[in-house]
Amino acid sequence: MKSKSLVSSAKVENLIVRVRGHNVMLDKDLADLYKVETKYLSRQVTRNIDRFPRDFMFVLTEKEFENLRCQFGTSRWGGRRYLPRVFTEQGVAMLSSVLKSKRAVKVNIEIMRTFVKLREMLASNAQLARKLNALERKYDTRFKVVFDAIRQLMAPPAAKKKQIGFDK
Repeated sequence: MKSKSLVSSAKVENLIVRVRGHNVMLDKDLADLYKVETKYLSRQVTRNIDRFPRDFMFVLTEKEFENLRCQFGTSRWGGRRYLPRVFTEQGVAMLSSVLKSKRAVKVNIEIMRTFVKLREMLASNAQLARKLNALERKYDTRFKVVFDAIRQLMAPPAAKKKQIGFDK
């Protein structure tokens, strides 16, 4: 029988963002999941910095942080003295060893499952694209419209820009 997880996979998925070509999670979001203060998480990372090479954890630039704040709204992170750290999948796995709590281990298990699920979804989408390309080469141009429509359905949704101001 499966035990109930401390955090939902959907919640974790919503906290994963793409920065510098990596799927990462922000220090504040991780601290919220672990039920610790961000400064405690940061202190533990600093004390064990040799466990977090650049491909496990890095600090956002001011521009990257501003882009994320604009994307999600400013109230989410409040006032910060320092730029946030972000953790890749491997960095998140390393966090459970420096936080040393049962909750950290259980939350990390759910986070790892979510990262694996996202990787599987990306791989299946790539596999579907390869099959579609093979079918397109096999059949003539009569089906081009069908293949184009399928590609549009496979494409990630375009970012919607909110219009500011009034319409004339």
